[in-house]
Amino acid sequence: MSLHRISDQAFAPAASSIDCGDIPGAVLGIVTADGQRDVRWKGYAQIEPHEENLSRETWFDLASLTKVIFTTTTILRLMEEGRIALDDPLIKVIPDLRQYDMNAAERRLTFRQCLAHQTHLPAVEPLYTCGQDPNTLRAFILQRVWQSGPPVYSDINFMLLGIAIERITGKPLIDQPLPQSFSFRPDPRLCAATERCTWRGRVIRGEVHDENAFALGGASGHAGLFGTIDGVLDFAHGLLGGSILSAGSLKAIRTRESEKRTVGWEGFYPGWHGGDACSPTTIGHTGFTGTGLWVDFERGLAWSLLTNRVHPSRHKDSGILGLRRATGEQVIALFDGRTGF
Repeated sequence: MSLHRISDQAFAPAASSIDCGDIPGAVLGIVTADGQRDVRWKGYAQIEPHEENLSRETWFDLASLTKVIFTTTTILRLMEEGRIALDDPLIKVIPDLRQYDMNAAERRLTFRQCLAHQTHLPAVEPLYTCGQDPNTLRAFILQRVWQSGPPVYSDINFMLLGIAIERITGKPLIDQPLPQSFSFRPDPRLCAATERCTWRGRVIRGEVHDENAFALGGASGHAGLFGTIDGVLDFAHGLLGGSILSAGSLKAIRTRESEKRTVGWEGFYPGWHGGDACSPTTIGHTGFTGTGLWVDFERGLAWSLLTNRVHPSRHKDSGILGLRRATGEQVIALFDGRTGF
């Protein structure tokens, strides 16, 4: 079966979700280690305040895919350059982290712990309600006495990593160099809309959906990156081919730091969003807006499903977990059963 037919059939669950009104639109892209790719799309980039069709060139708010495509990759490249080590404490580059308490737990956090979500920091807090001055909000994040708890998937971890990147490079995240198909400042006319935001009083399009990232100036270590399906597939192909990261960094993102986490990524486990047919060494990540990327190194295969499932509201059941799992199961079943590929 050709890759064209695989993507066509694997897109069926997304097409059904669009037809049922569960999501406005979706684009599915598949890429192999040898560079073959195919893309399918359907639906609307925007339905409010007026309808606009989605296309292969539509830019999506990648949400937490920012964590793996930008932040994890950038930290690992800085490590490769010898500027930091994974087990260095954050205070090596953020010496003012909890600077009024030299015994604070945050001062012992390492890059590895933050990347693998193995810290005491909470999942998320509405920091944007403290105000919208980015520098003051960064200072608040650095000096806050965070409530201690068991390790959880935490946006705060990656906010700190984003601040670390800014300190090391001397550039705000929003001004960091990016490949052509990624941006922190996309043209809103090219973007899929996200939520009708009650806080901002408008339908969000071309500006980050995540309120905390918006308050931090539009880009943060945990969210803010926009991209096209081909940009995401270029990145995935680079991981499969070893051109994005060194062998040591690739080993880090493939090696378990906990039951479900590697450095930056989520590792396969039964019931995860990528579907249960993935090989055990598959890594993946999702984004709140309805995005996702999975890389199966054993098969030399990666796929990305990008949707705007929060448009016009997050407060509905879009069925995104079931859609992601069904898509992954279809991709792998069809790929494994291919002939004449």
